[in-house]
Amino acid sequence: MAQQGATLQNYNNELVRCIEELREKREEVNRQILKEEEEKAKIQRDLSILTERLGRVNESLARKVTARNEYDHTIQETESAYMKILESSQTLLHVLKRETSNLSKKRQASS
Repeated sequence: MAQQGATLQNYNNELVRCIEELREKREEVNRQILKEEEEKAKIQRDLSILTERLGRVNESLARKVTARNEYDHTIQETESAYMKILESSQTLLHVLKRETSNLSKKRQASS
């Protein structure tokens, strides 16, 4: 009977040791969970901040693209008007030269 008691005591000691090992492993996993939950919370805060910044940058970018498009339109209109002025100036110059030449010919003919 003493032998059975000793065997039972050994089983009990081994069972207690195994339970203790399981608890230690559980605590290690629990520490890892807590650490990852902290990391997750930090990432979520960072993501929130970055999402807000992205929204502000997108709004700013949209305003600047609109402004650039307005500049492009104004430049295009101005260049077009300037080209018309140049064409008109060239036409005026040709007319002036022709008229000057005609007046010179008339003056020479009357002399």
